[in-house]
Amino acid sequence: MAKNPHRWKFHRVVGLDQVSIATGDDLAHLDRLDQKLWTALSCPTRGLELDPRTLDLLDGDGDGRVRAPDVLAAVSWCGRRLRDLGTLLNPTTDLALSALDQGTPEGKALHGAARQLLVALKKPEADAVTPADVADVSHVYDATDFNGDGVVPAEAAGTDDVARQLVLDAMACMGSVPDRSGRPGIDGARLEAFFAELTAAAAWWAEGEGAATQTLGAGTPAAWTALAAVRATVEDFFTRCQLAGLDPRTGAFLQTRSDAELTAIATGQLSPGSAEVRALPLARIEAGRALPLADGVNPAWAGAVTALATDAMTPALGGGRTSLSCAEWTALAARLAPYGAWMERRPPGKAADLGNDRVRALLAGDARARVEALLAQDRALEPEARAIADVVRMVHYHRDLHTLLRNFVSFADFYDPARSAVFQAGTLYLDARSADLCIRVEDPASHAAQATVSRLFLAYCECRRPGQAMKIAACFTQGDSDYLTLGRNGIFYDRQGRDWDATVIRIVENPISIRQAFFAPYKKFLRMVEDQVARFAAAKDKEAEARLAATASGAVDHATLAKPVKAEPVDIGRMVGIIAAIGVGAGALGTLLGGLMSGFLGLEPWWAKLVAVLGVVAVISGPSVLIAWLKLRQRTLGPVLDANGWAVNARVKVNLPLGTALTQRATLPPGAARSLKDPYEDRAAARRRRVFWLLVVLLVGALGAARFFKVWPFGPLPLP
Repeated sequence: MAKNPHRWKFHRVVGLDQVSIATGDDLAHLDRLDQKLWTALSCPTRGLELDPRTLDLLDGDGDGRVRAPDVLAAVSWCGRRLRDLGTLLNPTTDLALSALDQGTPEGKALHGAARQLLVALKKPEADAVTPADVADVSHVYDATDFNGDGVVPAEAAGTDDVARQLVLDAMACMGSVPDRSGRPGIDGARLEAFFAELTAAAAWWAEGEGAATQTLGAGTPAAWTALAAVRATVEDFFTRCQLAGLDPRTGAFLQTRSDAELTAIATGQLSPGSAEVRALPLARIEAGRALPLADGVNPAWAGAVTALATDAMTPALGGGRTSLSCAEWTALAARLAPYGAWMERRPPGKAADLGNDRVRALLAGDARARVEALLAQDRALEPEARAIADVVRMVHYHRDLHTLLRNFVSFADFYDPARSAVFQAGTLYLDARSADLCIRVEDPASHAAQATVSRLFLAYCECRRPGQAMKIAACFTQGDSDYLTLGRNGIFYDRQGRDWDATVIRIVENPISIRQAFFAPYKKFLRMVEDQVARFAAAKDKEAEARLAATASGAVDHATLAKPVKAEPVDIGRMVGIIAAIGVGAGALGTLLGGLMSGFLGLEPWWAKLVAVLGVVAVISGPSVLIAWLKLRQRTLGPVLDANGWAVNARVKVNLPLGTALTQRATLPPGAARSLKDPYEDRAAARRRRVFWLLVVLLVGALGAARFFKVWPFGPLPLP
């Protein structure tokens, strides 16, 4: 254990001990703080109210998550470049150059890069770098040939035409790499691959230089080109002529297409280069016929046949020929076959296209060494260019790292009434309430499966703006859920103040408040009574409809109607028994109610009556309130964030006072005037309510008078 350990300060909020990071010394010792005391250990890089670019810079391995080691690495990185880490705890938008520590190599390089950046932005006198300055640093290199990225454009060669041409040849054969200046160039890997192709091309060219390959001397390439251009068509012609010799009847079929095809060709506009003409045979098909070289040749192939005669037949077979026989064609093709085989062995890539002379010149000269020197000159500026990227990183860390710490190491922003946490997306206005704890979600179904254990009442909403959409989970922590139903619409305001149309698409039911739990039994009883009345009315209505239908559709027996109906005798004894039973029941009920009321009125002293009323209320509402209280004590934000990709390490409770702060109910503003005169009031219902309460008061008064005068209408007086 260290002799002088750092003295941390903690403060308790909603039962959670949270570390206070208030000084640069706290930041310097953050790596020594037990991570069991961190509120969170991981968070996603998207869906937070923090610049995604800052989160991407923190995400060292690029997996879309920021973890505790990433945060510690960022703090350590800043510590080697800032005079005082406390600068991060009093963040401003601008990064002052005076805050950089020029006493360390990293800080000095960062200071120089910041100056270079400001000069490139034509702000040489500025003493601070702003986030706007680093929003796009690509233009810093617009006029630079060497910028440390390991890529050189052709312009980097300056007046060295040899190096410039090599860069251009390499880009033509291997493709280009974009330089930081935005211009195309090559890097070391492409240069090496280009010379590997040049070596293969040189070996191939050397193989083709002998007489065994150049069978017609210098005219061999032209002769092969002419032969290859018509080879398939000429072989088709001689094959057709050979088939015509087998059976004279085949000549007509091999000569032309069908009548319908010829008619279609003839009715169109033709030209020597049209596809229809080119598809016809090279010449007229006859058994044993030689290929004419002038007259009688398909006009689409006339030029190619002339080139064959001039470039291939004349040097190989002699000039003055007007036709080419099948045997001569076979001999000509065999004469040029070695050159064709050599052409098939042409190495892949485009280096051979440069020609034998250019390939040899590039391999023999010093052009490669010159370009490699340019690449080395560019790579020498890599630290300076990397420092430009460090300026971007430092500006973002200077502005946002403190905010992340207040929402990662601790949840100070969440528990601060004047701030909003980075995971709070905005405020939802719905059902005369505003919910401030709204979190972005991607898939409400999968999120709800995990978030339900949070014991929070969650309303998942789909939010829409023109051309935009997102989903949120809104936590309601005050009021009741009577009118929070699927399909209800509200308005969501994001952290930028933009309004979104919001519709409830999913609900996770949990108690919202003690008030809701207290009135829940009475509401359930009223709903039960309403349901029973509705069922009774529906049954009677159905019964009446059935009787009406039977009367309307049944056949009437007129003969039966004509017969007199004998009246059933009235059973007087039975009616007396029913009336007596009703009287006994009413008396028993009255005695019961009277006993209850008389017992209530007989309680002494006066506060005993109050205790009795509270006892009845406790019996009715107590179980519901107790269950709700137990669940409300268990409300925690952790599962809601965990379902979004966080790794919440602490028990982030949402108790009743915090819940009251996170959801606001509609209240009249201070000093507002209020008129209770309602032009649309249901006066009949109001009169019924007044009559009901008047009867209740009269009943209580009558029972009190009966007790006082010792008069009881339901039998012996039950009072002493």
